[in-house]
Amino acid sequence: MAMTLGSPALPDLSARILEDPSEKLWALETRSSSYVLRVDGNGVLRNLFWGARLGGGDYADAAFAAGSEEYPGWGGPVFVEAGLKLTRADGVRDVVLRYHSHRQPDPDRLVIRLKDCNEEIFVNLHYRVFEDYDLLGKRVAVENRTSQSITLESAQSGVWRLPPADSYRLTHLAGHWGAELRLAQQPIQPGMIVLDSRRGKTSHRANPWFAIDEGGRADEDRGEVWFGALAWSGNWKLAVERTDAGDVRVVGGMNTFDFAYPLAPGESLETPHFYGGYTSGGFGQASRNLHRFTRNEVLPDRASPQLRPVVYNSWYSVYFDVNESLLKRVADRAAPLGVEVFAIDDGWFGERNDDTAGLGDWHTNPEKFPNGLGPVIEHVNNLGMKFGIWIEPEMVNPDSDLYRSHPDWVINFPGRPRSESRNQLVLNIAREDVKEHLFQTFDKLFSDHKIEYVKWDMNRDITEPGWPGVAPEAQRTLWVEYVRSLYELLDRLRESHPDILFETCSGGGGRVDLGIIARSGQIWTSDNTDPLDRLKLQHGFSLPYPPKIMMSWVTDVPDSHNGRTTSLKYRFLVSMMGSLGLSVALEKWPEEDLDYAQEMIALYKEIRETVQHGDLYRLASPWQGETTANQYVAEGGGQSVLFVFRHSQQFRERIPPIRLMGLDPNASYLLRPIDDKLSGGARAVSGAYLAAHGLALDLVGDFDATAVVIDRAN
Repeated sequence: MAMTLGSPALPDLSARILEDPSEKLWALETRSSSYVLRVDGNGVLRNLFWGARLGGGDYADAAFAAGSEEYPGWGGPVFVEAGLKLTRADGVRDVVLRYHSHRQPDPDRLVIRLKDCNEEIFVNLHYRVFEDYDLLGKRVAVENRTSQSITLESAQSGVWRLPPADSYRLTHLAGHWGAELRLAQQPIQPGMIVLDSRRGKTSHRANPWFAIDEGGRADEDRGEVWFGALAWSGNWKLAVERTDAGDVRVVGGMNTFDFAYPLAPGESLETPHFYGGYTSGGFGQASRNLHRFTRNEVLPDRASPQLRPVVYNSWYSVYFDVNESLLKRVADRAAPLGVEVFAIDDGWFGERNDDTAGLGDWHTNPEKFPNGLGPVIEHVNNLGMKFGIWIEPEMVNPDSDLYRSHPDWVINFPGRPRSESRNQLVLNIAREDVKEHLFQTFDKLFSDHKIEYVKWDMNRDITEPGWPGVAPEAQRTLWVEYVRSLYELLDRLRESHPDILFETCSGGGGRVDLGIIARSGQIWTSDNTDPLDRLKLQHGFSLPYPPKIMMSWVTDVPDSHNGRTTSLKYRFLVSMMGSLGLSVALEKWPEEDLDYAQEMIALYKEIRETVQHGDLYRLASPWQGETTANQYVAEGGGQSVLFVFRHSQQFRERIPPIRLMGLDPNASYLLRPIDDKLSGGARAVSGAYLAAHGLALDLVGDFDATAVVIDRAN
């Protein structure tokens, strides 16, 4: 069976989407992968293959494979995790999906339309090929064109099926507050592994990203890896299932827990985007593909990429005790260091002297700022820095003017307790009046002041998810409409204030996903700023997400999270592997520390483009042994930077030479160490030498660290 597109014998292999109309077969092609679909004789759309790119003549062989249903409805003899589950108004819950039609809007997109076997219930499967990143995108639109209402109980964004194999290993990210995004791995046994959030946000506990390799044989540099990431900032679920037939499937989308979404006749629901990819280059290449994709296709500044600034934040220095005179003094010390954004954190508004009051009252505290924020902003700007501010729009303290005026605005079940966390409740931004109030409030704040950086926080989970004022059957749409309203609010504010860099935070890394990243330039990674812990947290963050958006602060010691003491150099080098920030008591720093900070910030600005826009190679993992090594290679290969950390020294053992990657073996490179830790010192060597022999580094004792700048000489 030959495909007929392009020529009578072979398809046009330069196309991203190949079609054989006679067999109703499609192959979605990236540079290194193929994803093959076919409609069988019963009208069932089946996934035949996802993996290494096939040659044009091999599609015929693939088409004889039985495959598995690409997007099953829950109906008939379906016992696997379904893509769609629903109930009709008459109580019938069966839905059987069959091929109806398809269209190709452009060379990178394919839409396959499925229909229930009896009724006008349609499911549109949207596919997009991102050829340069070896990625595919999926999303689904469910349409009710019957004469009765239906209620969706599950509407997943997509199903990914892996080729048959004896065994697979799942890699994912897990943790809790202060320990987010930690590496977790486990074999995929018969049954189901569920990764999810039921907290109304992405959560500290898990992250909507997965990677799977066969038999645990892949590592950073080699081996087949199938991976994916869901772009959704609310309740989500990834169900990793090994069926009784031996298939391994990943079904992902909005969480089915407490989910019910009514569709009246003529209404539809669109699901979040779900991206998936394949590589034979191990976990490192999977990360680099996702990083490039996120930088170039997702971030708000994707059309005109901007380097992330060096930020000073007041939080760990003074917490709530901010005031005009103090901030001016601290700004005087921050500017000479090379700080580019000076940001005031919590405590500047309302009756906000601690976390028990004032949240929701977004006017300047008159005792702390008797002249308003204007004099501080003017002072900061005159020092050559931009001004930034912390806000938490989605929350309210019961002890606030806003709550006293609008107690009905919070998410709640009438007549039931309202659980507080950090002394606050969650505003129901799915309500139009609440959403409009917040837009008007912050649009005015940003318009009245020269604010160029905003840290947008969300410090608690959603509980008691009631929505008084809507019909009982619509109340559980809150989980979806809250996130949609959040996106709309951020989009409107960004459109009205395009010069503001938004950083999102949720008690640390509680809201990290491609959905929120599309609306924010950077992410606060974790409230845990201890650099040794951060090496592991940043390793996990970097598996799906690019270092450019990973905000990392230098803070004072002993560390506020665990009391550990490390050197200033160690803290700086850890933070310089992402988007650099400081939150320290500069007024208490000795001159030698200020001088050193100035030197390190100047170094960071020299290598910033390589770190933020380059490729990351994780050469030694903090999860394995006592050494961490990360290398960044600039686009075009003109510069590379190596960071190496020794956690602890045992038995006076030296670390082995660090072999570098991503360099031209035929080029010459000039080594510029930041200290005397590089054996042989500054010199010129070949790319082949750096890959085969590596660099010997004399790191001794506990918490030692160094960096080497590597510039191409020819």
